[in-house]
Amino acid sequence: MITDLTLKYIVKSVIPFLLIIGGCSSFQTERVSNVQKEIPRAEREFRGAWIASVANINWPSRKDLGSEEQKKEVESILDKLKSLHFNAVIFQARPQSDALYNSKLEPWSYYLTGKQGKAPDPYYDPLEFWIEEAHKRGMELHVWLNPYRAHHVSGGEVSDFSIVNKHPDWVLKLKEGYWWLDPGKREVQEHSLNVVLDITRRYDVDGIHFDDYFYPYPSYNKDEDFPDTASWKNYIKAGGKLSKSDWRRGNVNTFIQNVYEGIKNIKPNVKFGLSPFGIWRPRSPESIEGFDQYENLYADAKLWINEGWVDYWSPQLYWKISTLPQSFPVLLGWWKDQNLKGRHYWPGINIDRANTELNNVEVINQIMIIRGMLPDSPGNICWSVA
Repeated sequence: MITDLTLKYIVKSVIPFLLIIGGCSSFQTERVSNVQKEIPRAEREFRGAWIASVANINWPSRKDLGSEEQKKEVESILDKLKSLHFNAVIFQARPQSDALYNSKLEPWSYYLTGKQGKAPDPYYDPLEFWIEEAHKRGMELHVWLNPYRAHHVSGGEVSDFSIVNKHPDWVLKLKEGYWWLDPGKREVQEHSLNVVLDITRRYDVDGIHFDDYFYPYPSYNKDEDFPDTASWKNYIKAGGKLSKSDWRRGNVNTFIQNVYEGIKNIKPNVKFGLSPFGIWRPRSPESIEGFDQYENLYADAKLWINEGWVDYWSPQLYWKISTLPQSFPVLLGWWKDQNLKGRHYWPGINIDRANTELNNVEVINQIMIIRGMLPDSPGNICWSVA
């Protein structure tokens, strides 16, 4: 939660700056028809905040809260964000192939009621409530989904309602206790796409949002290879020629493009945003070292922004300005150069550590650097604010 010290300093120091600037095993899914749309306009600086439901990080604060307590927490979070001049919320509504909304495709979330498959009692639709309350305050509501996570280690016992038991042929168990959907299966890709499109059709959302989780981080499987060899071999038997790594990247690339075009076919004004890990590959640019999402998450994030398969781009630039060999302004500039199609570029910044005057100054300076380097469409998304 935001501490009194942080809140006091942000109100005194950050807000004046804000006010000044103003404000299938052989999967190759057939792509939907190519859709060329102008990106939805940004009428103001985008000031977003991620709200995580997985492990009850942000909301609901506990899985045993009643419906009225949950609603009060929503109102409190949104009131605080509104007072700090945020104007967009990125709300996690699908943390582990489940739903914090009324869905016919997936069960009610464990993080909502403490029992997967159990609806809120008294009944209400949390996503609908978040949308209504955000819009009342003049804020956008973007739905954040995890496309491939089937079960999180914090998500209780694997229930009869879980996709793990409903579709055991779709999932793979990792050595740290997670279950993951296999992106190499056509049925998995179609299911996750249908979840996205169902929300787009039925809810008055302003955006659909994915973060950095595609193929899992290696640590989830004790640094061993993702156990999808059977799917890849089926792809090869069907005549596929790609290496396993290229095939995995192809699976994700096709999915990302289908999501983007599917959203545009239904509601062109709904934004699709991606927030990948902040480094594409080591040595990109030359001075940067660190985790390689291209090789380890099979996420070719550079390709996605080069091709314009998003409306907005929010790489997680969680490093400090002076940090080497991961420098905030160096990475900010590199990703700017990859934005060949002129998409909105609203980087993710880390304010979770902003509990001292020194760190708050760091946050202010990062915001000012973003505004200086990205004057045509300024904005950012903050982790973590609640």
